[in-house]
Amino acid sequence: MGKFGVSPKKEAELLERMKKLDIREDDLEEKFITSRGPGGQKTSHSSTGVYLKHIPTQIEVKTDTSRSLALNRFLARRRLCELLELKMGIKD
Repeated sequence: MGKFGVSPKKEAELLERMKKLDIREDDLEEKFITSRGPGGQKTSHSSTGVYLKHIPTQIEVKTDTSRSLALNRFLARRRLCELLELKMGIKD
């Protein structure tokens, strides 16, 4: 497993997609936030949600769908790519 808790193939695809869109880690502001939803007391005490802001475009993404911080980091970056592709009119 890589740094995002997904398969190496999925991580490589995400990193390639980010490279094509010129998204650099240095351009991202990342914060960890408290998750919501089911999961009992653990959910309200763990910061497994991810807030991501792409500074050049001011696009913001919040993800807390998973109980895994690593997976939420992956999902936030993937959603950021989707939003940038929409903004740029790129269809895949």
